[in-house]
Amino acid sequence: MRRAIAGCMVISMAVLITSSLALAQGNPAKGKEFYAKHCAGCHGPTGKGDGPAAAALNPKPNDFTNKAYMAGLKDQYLFDLIQKGGAAVGKSPLIPPFGSKMKDGEIRDLIAYIKTLAK
Repeated sequence: MRRAIAGCMVISMAVLITSSLALAQGNPAKGKEFYAKHCAGCHGPTGKGDGPAAAALNPKPNDFTNKAYMAGLKDQYLFDLIQKGGAAVGKSPLIPPFGSKMKDGEIRDLIAYIKTLAK
């Protein structure tokens, strides 16, 4: 019985670690295309929060080039924000949910690209 429980715990930990690593992976080059089309209007072409629509927004879009700010954001939080929209995670309701437009892999690609902006 103890072996079975220990085996289940090992498998559970492996699944958690694998899913965390899978979420962190993504192709920034692919994410860049979606960013340019759907995010740059508010967040700006380089991620500084200075897109053409930013002046009319309250609150203002976050600056993705801010290393300290970006370092504090977990991949799962960014995934939920992109998939479900700002209101779902306590951010601005002006951030639309992209879950119906993007597959999970595409969201990971976008996260990977956004993270390159803070480097």
